[in-house]
Amino acid sequence: MLELGTFNVKDVLVEMKDLSGSMLDLAYSAVLYSNPEIAKEVFKLEERMHSLLYKMRIAIMLGARNLEDAIEFSGILQIASAAEKISNAAGDLAKVAESVDITRYLDRSDFEEAVVNVKIKPASVLKDKTLKGLKLETETGMSVLAIKKESKWIYLPDGDEKLCEGDLAIISGPTEGIPAFCKMATGQEYKEKEEESEDAGEPDIKSKIIREEIADLIADMKNMSELMVGLAYSAVMFENKEIAEEVKDMEESMDRMRDELEILVIKAARGITKKTTFDELRGLLHVATSSEIISDAAYEVADVVIRDIRLHPVFLASIKESDEVILKMEAKNAAIFDKTLKELRIETRTGMFILAIRRLDGKWVYNPAGDAVLKAGDLLIMRGPREGEEKVREICGCYVTNEQGS
Repeated sequence: MLELGTFNVKDVLVEMKDLSGSMLDLAYSAVLYSNPEIAKEVFKLEERMHSLLYKMRIAIMLGARNLEDAIEFSGILQIASAAEKISNAAGDLAKVAESVDITRYLDRSDFEEAVVNVKIKPASVLKDKTLKGLKLETETGMSVLAIKKESKWIYLPDGDEKLCEGDLAIISGPTEGIPAFCKMATGQEYKEKEEESEDAGEPDIKSKIIREEIADLIADMKNMSELMVGLAYSAVMFENKEIAEEVKDMEESMDRMRDELEILVIKAARGITKKTTFDELRGLLHVATSSEIISDAAYEVADVVIRDIRLHPVFLASIKESDEVILKMEAKNAAIFDKTLKELRIETRTGMFILAIRRLDGKWVYNPAGDAVLKAGDLLIMRGPREGEEKVREICGCYVTNEQGS
């Protein structure tokens, strides 16, 4: 294993991948709740990412002994650089949260992976228990990003951290997992907040429609950029060019979405004189730019597969040791055949997010909706917590496949 001082390349790759994903979740949380405290933590993690990439470059330069090594390590550097770009995008998102409140332009219900603040109440079944013992990701599909204990924040808490009465937990995961988690945290049935009334200063119905269109586009860009990252790593993990090409196509779609958003923001700015409103619209453009940067980084990862760049085995080893695993398995359990993903509730039961389904005829369904029906022989590509692997294997009726290719 390549080593430099007290670290090795595999450990650094694992940390870079996990760190970039966690930073994105925290950054979006900061934006969704206009929370500068969380934004500051993202900035700290961004510095950590810069340090990791610096160490990575040095270690790889020292480790390359011949041309073959150099070729294999170039792919690793390309992917590591993409992870840093994702962290930079997270940092830019955090700057938006630190400078302006754009929450009135966002609709959390449109996000496929929700970010929610929940306070631990006296009747909670979670209190005084460790995160490891609770197994929240495999029970509700939700993971804890941060915990606020009085005035102290604990970011990316480890499994030994306890939830206590009065703690504020920031969680992320599938939207359908929110009610179960909130009931466990509060002891009460979850009730969605009523839609806020429109601002008294709303100029007209046309402005309201534009604002809703902006909210939809922002959500679509966030959802697609996160899907692309998952698909890109899947393409690398399984050396699958079809998935890599899909990431490339999505990147082009993201460019078009960015153009649409810019036009909507220009329309929204007509007739506006308040500086605060201009700042909000500028913040929306920054969020869109960050989502586009994430999609570009995902394409950079997928490009390794498209160009047939050989990767050093250390990279695949790092993916397998990551907190978030990428799995490929066939649907073999007759009990799940002809059922929809919504009925099976795989995400909330295991924490695993289904990125794509390959049908027996070779056709791919990317980012399948809840009404997608599973058939015998379907191949599922998914990502999620390591703890969910055993449960999802049980649901699908098979063992994780390690073969390469499609």
